[in-house]
Amino acid sequence: MYKHLLRMTDSTGIIQFSDKSRPLKSSGYTVDDNARALLVAINMKDKEREKLSRIYASFLEQAQEESGIWNNLKLEDRFVPVLNSEDCIGRAFMAASFAANSDLEDIKLASQKMILKSMKKALNVQSPRAVAYVLLGLVYLINNFNFYSALYPAAKDMANRLVKLYEECHTNSWQWFEEKLTYCNALLPHSLFAFYAISNDKKVLEVARNTLRFLTDALFKRGYLNIVGNRGWWQKESEMPLYDQQPVDAASVILACLQAFLSTGEKEYVLKAKVAYDWYWGKNINEIPLINRETQGCHDALTPHGVNQNQGAEALISFLLAHQILKGIENREEMVSIPAV
Repeated sequence: MYKHLLRMTDSTGIIQFSDKSRPLKSSGYTVDDNARALLVAINMKDKEREKLSRIYASFLEQAQEESGIWNNLKLEDRFVPVLNSEDCIGRAFMAASFAANSDLEDIKLASQKMILKSMKKALNVQSPRAVAYVLLGLVYLINNFNFYSALYPAAKDMANRLVKLYEECHTNSWQWFEEKLTYCNALLPHSLFAFYAISNDKKVLEVARNTLRFLTDALFKRGYLNIVGNRGWWQKESEMPLYDQQPVDAASVILACLQAFLSTGEKEYVLKAKVAYDWYWGKNINEIPLINRETQGCHDALTPHGVNQNQGAEALISFLLAHQILKGIENREEMVSIPAV
């Protein structure tokens, strides 16, 4: 199942875009994609696991500045700041946090160095999704390393920031953190369910439940997954656009539901995760699989006319991570918190 991952990866990292299944090296490489790919690689049970883990971890190391931030885009052998964002900091921090517990000693040490270098920047991000990524990283560190237990107040502060956004924005008919839903929406309740697992904070649990229920009620309304389309996003008091639907958002829903199950033990969340997973295999509005069995890639989007034929990095690695973790939970592997995409 990793054929296209290997095709998209060279000695530098995973390449951002493709023309159908052919990697477009000219599109460059991003920290966003390589952070997600590192999470996939460390979870692999495959002979290429060590090689890929080292490639992706090395990319993140090279992209990080002494100040702790990451330069998101690498083009023609140099890093450029054009795509830098707080989300990039959050994704990289989260990936390093999970990789810091790797059984590969060099990956573990490199990840812990990146965490220490980025900690100040990570704890000061403001955008909601960046806060959620950092919170997931903090929860994992607190849960797996005794010497990171001092980070609990910082994690609590980040969870409370998301709760406050919800309290300021939600109404009876709009149970959400913001005035619109855009990309990777399920990440926000995902992070709160993860924090609840280490805090037993009932207020955090209530907000996590309310927001994930609001999201899944809307997305599963037709009995299968529909994703908030990126043609205008879903504005408060308006209809949810259905196109284009991005694979990363299906993975976001799957992983949030699986985290909700781990945190509460309620099996309905696993059933929702499986409905979302089936989106990739054709149980969607177009009745077309996103997974290309021949290339083992994942198409970039559902469009009004079918699927986007390109099979870039984000679509592929978000699917692979969701697949790995869903299968791990079905096989009863021990987990307390899981990453997002």
